[in-house]
Amino acid sequence: MKTYKVSLVAVIILLLTNATTTKVVAQDLKGNISISGAFALYPITVKWAEEFKKTHPNVKIDIQAGGAGKGITDVLSKVTDIGLVSRQLNAAEYKKGAYAIAVTKDAVIPTISATSPYKSVLYKTGVKKEAFNNIFITGKYKTWNALGFKSTAPIHVYTRSDAAGAAETWASYFGKKQEDLQGVAVFGDPGLAQAVQRDPSGLGFNNIVYIYDTKTNKPTNGIVAVPIDLNNNGKLDPDENFYNDIDQLIAAIVSGKYPSPPARDLYFVTTGKPNNTVVKAFIKYILTDGQKFVTEAGYIKLSKEKLKKELEKVK
Repeated sequence: MKTYKVSLVAVIILLLTNATTTKVVAQDLKGNISISGAFALYPITVKWAEEFKKTHPNVKIDIQAGGAGKGITDVLSKVTDIGLVSRQLNAAEYKKGAYAIAVTKDAVIPTISATSPYKSVLYKTGVKKEAFNNIFITGKYKTWNALGFKSTAPIHVYTRSDAAGAAETWASYFGKKQEDLQGVAVFGDPGLAQAVQRDPSGLGFNNIVYIYDTKTNKPTNGIVAVPIDLNNNGKLDPDENFYNDIDQLIAAIVSGKYPSPPARDLYFVTTGKPNNTVVKAFIKYILTDGQKFVTEAGYIKLSKEKLKKELEKVK
């Protein structure tokens, strides 16, 4: 009996020691992480940082939104530790040392004002890819009657002024680059959403989280998605009508109904494979425990296989 008591006490002491050690290790992680880049990744990155700091209070994380172009420029110039990039990287960026780690997924969605007089009809007909091309790329469609409306009102096209992953991804849907997009150039996702919201004749594009409220799952900011007529039959079929709430849209992206592009992976980019202990710990957290916040924040989880592959990049 005495031996049993001694053993039990030893086990309890060992468990308490391990628990204490784990806590100390977590709080002993100290350092700074600087991040800049894509508006698309900014909201979820802020959430990840807040949650990470709950167990690592001695880590300071500075996050600045400024567009994917700024993110890749800052990180390759070693101004920041991480660049937020919402598009595919190019060969020149990889040659300069860019090291991309996919962390989540979202999509670029065409948008109009919630006060648009064309909204109800567009949700019956959708808009063909060719028509979007003639609006954003060729400029052939200049008035709303080109889309079948009895209106000669001009289509006020809006695009991004900053080097943006959203703009690059939307242009890539048509096999083009951001500089090929026509329209009034506006800075940032919030700015573009505001410009479209104020203009009943406006047409633009935004990332999901700037269109939908993640609490109500409904469109917000006074803008709504413009449905794409995916099968080009001149009407919005039931399996093409998935824009009423964010859950339907995410399901369409996951299933592949919504095309890619404009759906795309979102990346954390470092210069070379990350070797900073604090940066590595943050990225590992995002690819593991941090994934539980992805869906509620309005993003799409990467597959388990994809997450495993990305995690290998920081080991």
